[in-house]
Amino acid sequence: MSYHGIAKKLTADGIPTPGGKEKWSISTVRSILSNEKYKGDALLQKSYTVDFLTKKTKINEGEIPQYYVEDNHEAIISPDVFAMFQREMTKRGRGKNYHSSVYAFSSKIRCGHCGSWYGSKVWHSNSQYRKTIWQCHHKFDGDERCDTPHLCDEDIQRLFLSAANKLLVNKDEVIANCREMMDLLFNTTELEAEQATLLEETQLISDMVQQTIYENAHIALDQTEYQKRYEGLTQRFETAKQRLETVMAELDRMQTQRADIEAFLESFEALPDTLTEFKLENWLSLVDCATVYSLDDIRFTFKHGQEVQA
Repeated sequence: MSYHGIAKKLTADGIPTPGGKEKWSISTVRSILSNEKYKGDALLQKSYTVDFLTKKTKINEGEIPQYYVEDNHEAIISPDVFAMFQREMTKRGRGKNYHSSVYAFSSKIRCGHCGSWYGSKVWHSNSQYRKTIWQCHHKFDGDERCDTPHLCDEDIQRLFLSAANKLLVNKDEVIANCREMMDLLFNTTELEAEQATLLEETQLISDMVQQTIYENAHIALDQTEYQKRYEGLTQRFETAKQRLETVMAELDRMQTQRADIEAFLESFEALPDTLTEFKLENWLSLVDCATVYSLDDIRFTFKHGQEVQA
């Protein structure tokens, strides 16, 4: 679900906000999902008092130090679950990965012709024949129009059940292959070792830079030699820092992908041998997206990466 979807559900269920209000906002939901207190940690001095007479406070944007305390109090959720949410929020963003869940199938059905997402359209909105259909957002844009067909909710649900049941025929094999694939593709031992080495190296070089500056301030050094040494150290530091950032980004990508597949397997293992009815939780936990090429060629990509034609 999106922030909007969660806020709407909590409001509909009559659950009050932390401030006691009846209506939830997107910002309140986002704040809760990103609050480290729920995993037992605490970030101190997020804000500070600007004027003690008026009690005016301001968000700390670097004006004063912040302190992060791990295991500050009893956690409500595990650190792994919290980390999963942070990765998901980062992944969705606002760019090409923007995720909408105004409807169950938003950002889930892709046009096989142009690659755009399908969106919902209402037909006969003011009559008894009112109907919601899904079609490519760019179906009627420009000179090159997509010829991919529209789908209704019932079509998508039926096709999902067909694809999911094809995958369930080889359930044990799918699970075993996923486990083996994860062990091969997401082995982070070498990257973690390199990360540790780079962290140590950047700290060492940083200390050497500080020592060089200190010596230059207290001892009469040849400035040409000093500048050469200083620039050499800063260049080494920047090179190591850039590599460290690359390694950390790759580790984060691998951990995110592994977590996605593990979440898929947890849901997939709990399924019966055959699905007979559409359930939203199955759709959301199993399907990455569906790609429509024609009425006879609609392919579902599941979250472990396998594509199945319905």
